[in-house]
Amino acid sequence: MDLIEALQPHPEDRLHLRLHRARSVILTAEELVEIRAAQRTFEGAYIRTALGQFSFALVVLKIFTSEFYSIGALFATYGAGILLVSMYRRHEGNRQFFSEVGDDGMGRKKFRTSGNAVVVLSALSLGAYVSLIALTIRLDG
Repeated sequence: MDLIEALQPHPEDRLHLRLHRARSVILTAEELVEIRAAQRTFEGAYIRTALGQFSFALVVLKIFTSEFYSIGALFATYGAGILLVSMYRRHEGNRQFFSEVGDDGMGRKKFRTSGNAVVVLSALSLGAYVSLIALTIRLDG
């Protein structure tokens, strides 16, 4: 880390809620309920989907013959990709309730949708299913 990076404020010091820095804020009961609902809805869905993909990959690898190992590996990789998207979504979701203080010292409220995570997950899913079709066709030949 060089001197310029060391002198920069901590990233969480730029995020504020009710004039408190993100590192030191105490959330109200309503805000906690909102955060927990978002975690159950989004993070839980990603984790359940990833676990389902890992389980299916394990079933394919344990039950089927070696010709199907590439399909099992595909689903294991797909599950790992979903976990990475889940971590990215969580990182972005942590900024959902805070306003950002810019370099000029002015506070700004920003709302950011999870569109980036949706695009990445859609591309990941499309790639996985195209690969699955290709692997299935290869099995037939």
